[in-house]
Amino acid sequence: MAGWHFDPEIIVFLNDLKANNTKDWFTENKARFTADYKEPADFFKNIMQHQLEDAFGESYNAKIFRIYRDLRFSKDKTPYNTHLHISFVPSGLKSLAWYFGLQAENLVLGTGVFGFEKDRLNSFRETIVSKKGDQLADILADLQENGFRIGKPDLKKIPRGFDADHPNAYLLRYKGLTVWRDFADTTPATSGDLTALCTETYREMKPFFDWMQSFYQSS
Repeated sequence: MAGWHFDPEIIVFLNDLKANNTKDWFTENKARFTADYKEPADFFKNIMQHQLEDAFGESYNAKIFRIYRDLRFSKDKTPYNTHLHISFVPSGLKSLAWYFGLQAENLVLGTGVFGFEKDRLNSFRETIVSKKGDQLADILADLQENGFRIGKPDLKKIPRGFDADHPNAYLLRYKGLTVWRDFADTTPATSGDLTALCTETYREMKPFFDWMQSFYQSS
């Protein structure tokens, strides 16, 4: 839908939830959650899924992450997430996705893999020190020059058995790899054509996405 964006009320809700992150407050404001957060999120998820399928020519599985936090292993016992996160995963894959993150403070768009499976991590490291790894390093350098952010490495040191002086050695410190575009505030999500903005931003990240997808399909 041309020109669609979230109503600013979703930001008001997220800020209020951030200030009142309790079960009692959420229960009292369940109608606001449904009208300002859940229903527009469902609508956006569906139109963005179709937009991506039209733009990139493949089917996607879209998922809205739960607002209820998993508290089992967390020291932070606040019960609700104060953001809206959505993933768009190509059919046939599980880990590689496009990401949409609307927080009370700003909008973040990204793509990549948060964590490789053990066998695939080993394959990734071997690929990094090959010519295909050089291609990835060039793609990441271009993205960074154009204002994109690379996720933080997981390891402080290069894994054993690899040359720490290799030009791509810094990539060996990653156990997953993501790229992000951080927007200064939430305005891009609550004005203009949000679906067009997302599609264009993802298109700029497409060389990285294509490299990762090729890696998954060949490993």
